[in-house]
Amino acid sequence: MARLLVAFVVCISGAAFAQVAPTVAETAAYKGLLIAAARGDAAEIARLAAGGASLNVRDGYGRTPLHVATFGRQREAIAALAKAGADIDAKERDRYDAVTIAAVANDVPTLKLLLELGASAKQVTSRYDGTALIAAAHLGHADVVKLLIGAGAPLDHVNNLGWTALIEAIVLGDGGRRHTETLRALVRAGANVNVADRNGATPLQLARSRGYKEMVAALENR
Repeated sequence: MARLLVAFVVCISGAAFAQVAPTVAETAAYKGLLIAAARGDAAEIARLAAGGASLNVRDGYGRTPLHVATFGRQREAIAALAKAGADIDAKERDRYDAVTIAAVANDVPTLKLLLELGASAKQVTSRYDGTALIAAAHLGHADVVKLLIGAGAPLDHVNNLGWTALIEAIVLGDGGRRHTETLRALVRAGANVNVADRNGATPLQLARSRGYKEMVAALENR
């Protein structure tokens, strides 16, 4: 249950915005499918679903049982909800879907399961009109980025800050191993290295200006 207390923070352009996991108080008030999802009780989920319970019931923050299970890394509950017909692509109040929640948490096993169950890697999510791929690239979650690429995530989506996943790996990264591997994965997958930011700076120019030599080499080779 303690895992539900974690808030997954995304820092964008100096502003902090968190994916908000259920609090102890919220969880204590849960009933039905919401508490079953929080506890990872797949058998109870199946029983409630068979009895006609609303699979996409919302808590006060707009989270469905699927979101709750994803925050808690309750994979058996996720599978049970999907089998029962829950909306696997639903978004909560801040417009995050389960795929983005798992991507930001660097939760590879849960992300794999969601994608295997048919969740989309292509949705536009969050107040930044981004994608799970952009969020993962920003954080340098290279393995997540590779999974999302394999699931058909849009490589060149531009969020409302004017940034692609490739640009975020540079301007919000640290130039270290994780962000460099993220950038290489995007480049290998065919991300457009010529999409510039709102100031007209290309990824290569942005990497050069920050002295990120390995990123520069990967972009020049492309």
